[in-house]
Amino acid sequence: MIDFLISIAPTLKHWLILSSALFAIGLYGVLVRKNAISVLMAIELMLNSAAFNLIVFNRYMAPEGVDGQVLAIFVIAVAAAEVVVGMAIFVTLFGHRKTLDVTRIASMKD
Repeated sequence: MIDFLISIAPTLKHWLILSSALFAIGLYGVLVRKNAISVLMAIELMLNSAAFNLIVFNRYMAPEGVDGQVLAIFVIAVAAAEVVVGMAIFVTLFGHRKTLDVTRIASMKD
């Protein structure tokens, strides 16, 4: 039974395909969405995909180390700071423009 479970265990290739799919979904969200909150969530998905890559490569390249996990924590911290700054900008823009449509707030004149 254990040999069967080991034979179906995901490999590095499987994890990288999953991470690439997550990044592609995030990139699609950034390029297609018009709502600023949705764009911010898509960027978060792309950052999480990068953090996932760090952890996967650490697991397969240096399983005894924790370098990938530490870097992933830094990526998560930077993502949290990005959300705070982004939300502050969006609240200010919504107060002035009354919309979060990125096509309508592209011009900073006013």
